[in-house]
Amino acid sequence: MPLTSDLTINASKFDRNTIDKQTLEFNEKLIKIWADGPRWYEVGAAEYRKMRWEGRTPLPKPVVLPEGENASLPSREGGREIPYRVFRPGEGGGRGVCLHIHGGGWVLMSEAYQDPYLKYMADHFGLTVVSVGYRLAPEDPWPACIEDCYDAAMWLITKSPEVFGGELLFAAGESAGAHLACLVALYLLESMPNFSFKGMLLHSGCYDLSFLPHVKHHELELVIDHDVMTSYVNALLPNTTLAQRRNPRISPFRWDLRGERLPPALFTCGSEDPLVDDSVMMGSRWGMWGNEAVVKIYHGAPHGFIGFPPGTIKAVQEALDDTEAFVKAKKGV
Repeated sequence: MPLTSDLTINASKFDRNTIDKQTLEFNEKLIKIWADGPRWYEVGAAEYRKMRWEGRTPLPKPVVLPEGENASLPSREGGREIPYRVFRPGEGGGRGVCLHIHGGGWVLMSEAYQDPYLKYMADHFGLTVVSVGYRLAPEDPWPACIEDCYDAAMWLITKSPEVFGGELLFAAGESAGAHLACLVALYLLESMPNFSFKGMLLHSGCYDLSFLPHVKHHELELVIDHDVMTSYVNALLPNTTLAQRRNPRISPFRWDLRGERLPPALFTCGSEDPLVDDSVMMGSRWGMWGNEAVVKIYHGAPHGFIGFPPGTIKAVQEALDDTEAFVKAKKGV
């Protein structure tokens, strides 16, 4: 009898020859957008953030929705507040809270850049979504971003029932935000062993800041590439060696997960994402030590695709539906 593998991979998810036409055309459009530039490190982080907010890059101007509320929470540093943006579920929505951590390579974007996506999460997941505005590199390099995200989690653990009428149940993030959300959960294992998220929603994350192989070998300049990732990590971790970047408190892939009781985690990623190794391998490590990990790969989808409007490519709605199903299962809905 032939042996059966203990790990099963659906190779069709990675076959470029069968990517649908809509997704191929969308990817080609994105490649052109990034080729037209400029890249953030060519104009400077602060200037690029301003250009992006004002719609002066090839990407669309961020949409601001009136349902979003701005507020702040205390940081560990006296006299400094951490901003956040909150979306509440519609009538009949649940009472739980989701800590959301935005992407942007630890350098770009903010809590205000993804209103339609945050509103979708609140309305469809039945959660109050609190997106934290952590400090950005290069102005504030490591560990500023993780300190702000951890402080936000600690505040929500104690204050969300009073402020939002429900417990902190989930943590979510995309790209750099998935990296930070993952680390928040691991840090909380040490400081609050009796607390656990109901689930982690980790989309297109980078879990090893010394880079797993596909970052170096993915030849398409599609949203991110090796040069962009290198510029992001250099801004976040200036003057550091590869060995220092592999510190588990920076690169969660390097964390020893043996014996750890981790929350259930959903890892999503597009097959055309240079970070696909990160999701596949981090999900495998999550499950190797007896924790629930669901890894979903979306055929032909680029980096960060879940944040695009539903209908852009079929993978967007597929990933949103999968995430909604995961959340509702963990909430017991």
